Amino acid sequence: MDTILVLDFGSQTTALIGRRIRELGVYSEVVPGDTVFDEAFRAGAVFRGVKGIVLSGSPESVYTGRGSVPDRFVYECGLPLLGICYGLQRMTVDNGGLVEPLPLREYGAKKITIEGDASRLSEPGRRFMEGFGAQSATLPQVPGTFTAWMSHGDTLVRLAPGFAQMGTSETGYPAVAAHESKPWFGVQFHPEVTHCERGMDILAGFVFGVCGCKKGWSMEAYVAQIRGELRRRVSGTPVLLLISGGVDSTVAAALLLAALPPEQVHLCYMDTGLMRKDETAQVTLTLEKLGAKNLHIVMCGDEFLAALAGLEDPEAKRKVIGDLFIRIQEREVARLGLPDTYFLAQGTLYTDLIESGKGVGKKAHVIKSHHNVGSPLVDAKRKAGRIIEPLERLYKDEVRALGKILGVDAEVLRRHPFPGPGLAVRILGEVTREKCEVLREADALFIGELKKRRGPSGKRLYDEIWQAFAVLLPVRSVGVAGDERRYGWVLALRAITSADGMTADVYPFAPRDLLEISTLITNAVPAVGRVVYDVSSKPPATIEWE
Repeated sequence: MDTILVLDFGSQTTALIGRRIRELGVYSEVVPGDTVFDEAFRAGAVFRGVKGIVLSGSPESVYTGRGSVPDRFVYECGLPLLGICYGLQRMTVDNGGLVEPLPLREYGAKKITIEGDASRLSEPGRRFMEGFGAQSATLPQVPGTFTAWMSHGDTLVRLAPGFAQMGTSETGYPAVAAHESKPWFGVQFHPEVTHCERGMDILAGFVFGVCGCKKGWSMEAYVAQIRGELRRRVSGTPVLLLISGGVDSTVAAALLLAALPPEQVHLCYMDTGLMRKDETAQVTLTLEKLGAKNLHIVMCGDEFLAALAGLEDPEAKRKVIGDLFIRIQEREVARLGLPDTYFLAQGTLYTDLIESGKGVGKKAHVIKSHHNVGSPLVDAKRKAGRIIEPLERLYKDEVRALGKILGVDAEVLRRHPFPGPGLAVRILGEVTREKCEVLREADALFIGELKKRRGPSGKRLYDEIWQAFAVLLPVRSVGVAGDERRYGWVLALRAITSADGMTADVYPFAPRDLLEISTLITNAVPAVGRVVYDVSSKPPATIEWE
């Protein structure tokens, strides 16, 4: 199968590059940026069928010595190369160019003007530039502007010998470069993010126009591949999956139940007291429909609330929750009599791994710890090789597509994401039973209204929005109820649109909807005295508040 290899230098969007290429119908494989391309690697399954290599972005700078350096074979093998952000800077420095810090960081949406002379390029170069809007590969000029998404603090001061500048950012710095004779290209922005205009066209120009790949990848192919991998790895050993009730763990359960005998799969759901309203009943019904034979419901809300008492720091809360998850799981395993060799399965997505600094390579920065990624006990399980994460290279919408193939109910797949730590990271400051009840009721009202109301497209607001939830702030505000003074909690509403969770925009509610929802919440939940709406995009904010 034709493959594009992605070298991971630690960018938060590395796997998104691979995922976009898979969307084009071409298989992609992500490997560490400093992978050694020795004879064993080149003879292995990963390198078989590789038609081109993408060098990803990175949080590092090429001149500090902290960023990974690709094996020299990458430049000597003759395969087409595409450098994205740090990847272009890496190609520049490694081949005789110069990169220096910018006086002012280029960040967010920036206009790019294509203005280079395409006639100077080889045939692959002209095919690559077609992705930027060229009408013909023979046109000497490739004019036009588009909006790209940038996130870098360095710039190309001097291109490496043989490279031509083909595009410039609105701030006057190089944005697109192409080698005049070799199939080497680079962009100083991120075509993989949804906010980048022509992003998929640019990637397609490289994948099809330059690399000559043929389509051969689909989600159905992924299902067949992962089923085979699960059967080979697990064999007859029991598998225990921790179920959160969200889309990710539900689809992971469906995949395990489809790949393995149901009697071999144990599903453990913990009601932590931090769940959404009526969560336990809904989860039980869904898993039974999927054919679960061994479903274990653990009521442990008192334990979690006791462990969280007095904690205000979000990372501390996440760590405590992660450790307690595993301790209770171990206790339940002992009670169930599973052998020591059992596998622990999790519905971890690539976004969870990336934000926890657990990407393919070793250069990703920690954004926030996820309870099923960053806790010491989970790390110990991972190092022992007893963790199964069948969704670890997928994004949220890919998981939904997978769930549809596996027969998961559409209403379950449309559920908005819910964090593993639950309401604990939507209650800022200390978590108490009272605050959980207040937030649970307010959030249920908010989500209920989104399912009742219609948006501009005619669809339910809930379906127009990628994720919506309420956050209880550690602030009380003076209000008036009837003729009485009331001192109630401040509740923030959050609603965003996104394709994959890596970038997000604020949902533009009609003012009437926000006003009516706010009134409903303050009337129905007496403990809430004021409602505000969060208008922060990602980046710079994360989707969840903690």
